[in-house]
Amino acid sequence: MSDADDTSPRKQLIDSALTIPRGVGQVDFQSNVWTGLIFIVALFAGSWKFAVFGLLGTLTGTVTAYLLGAAWDKISIGLEGFCGTLVGVALVLYLGVNWMTVALVIGAVVATSVLTSAMATVLAPYDLPTFTAPFCVVTSVVAIGAPSYARVWAGHTDTPPPSASDPGTAMSWHDLWHGFFNGVGQVFFQDEWYVGLIFLIGLAVASRIVAAAAAVSSLIGLLVGWWLGAQAADLGAGLYGYNSVLTGIALTGTFLALTPVGAVYAAIGAASAAALTAGITVLFDTVGGHTLTWPFVLVTWVFLAAVPLFSRLRRAG
Repeated sequence: MSDADDTSPRKQLIDSALTIPRGVGQVDFQSNVWTGLIFIVALFAGSWKFAVFGLLGTLTGTVTAYLLGAAWDKISIGLEGFCGTLVGVALVLYLGVNWMTVALVIGAVVATSVLTSAMATVLAPYDLPTFTAPFCVVTSVVAIGAPSYARVWAGHTDTPPPSASDPGTAMSWHDLWHGFFNGVGQVFFQDEWYVGLIFLIGLAVASRIVAAAAAVSSLIGLLVGWWLGAQAADLGAGLYGYNSVLTGIALTGTFLALTPVGAVYAAIGAASAAALTAGITVLFDTVGGHTLTWPFVLVTWVFLAAVPLFSRLRRAG
């Protein structure tokens, strides 16, 4: 037996294990293992519950995709795990830590895995990725329906925005710099500035361009929200920045070729995601849902779908 044969099972095991941090990293479109590990550290810095439930979601999504026979090249770089990460973090935030939440996360992530493949099939003719849309659909359904189930909602209350207890539109320096970092952290539902800083460091490990796109997009989202008159406490919590961050990263070299015109296009997309945030928030507030990453998904789909008719823009790759 050759040395290559001796190490093959170990390499396969390591490759399988690395799908988990890659899945966490893919929330921000990064398959870099070190970025994923730093993201996990950031989740633990926010709270152990976010890290544990996020990893539960990532693992469940990855295993489900493998058992259903999804392509290994997608599984290995984390593309079958990142929506599960977000489902896990979101549901523990909205429903709290209990065994019912564990069961719901597992069930919701299995549904998300199936929906991911279904949406990929539907969107393939348009050359559009699913992004976080499967997470948005499944988590919205769970969040809206949860109050109807006593064992799910027992002892739980709604999670109001920061502005509910601290209204006002006058943005302070504190709101500005906290909002800048929180715009990055809120991609994972984290509202502590230092957690957002750790996420930004993780992005820089993968790519300085990606980290710069995230930073600029967070600032764009913050300023657009301020200019339109959003509540200062919500701006400081990063609620107007995180969808801009995802949109900016997606359109700055990830799915759209990085050119001067493309960079301006990405900035417009980031601003659009921030502007759409309030409308989506009000819409879902009426039915008990949450904004999630819907603004990012909708804006980025539109901006990518429009590219073939713009001669100065081209898709990446």
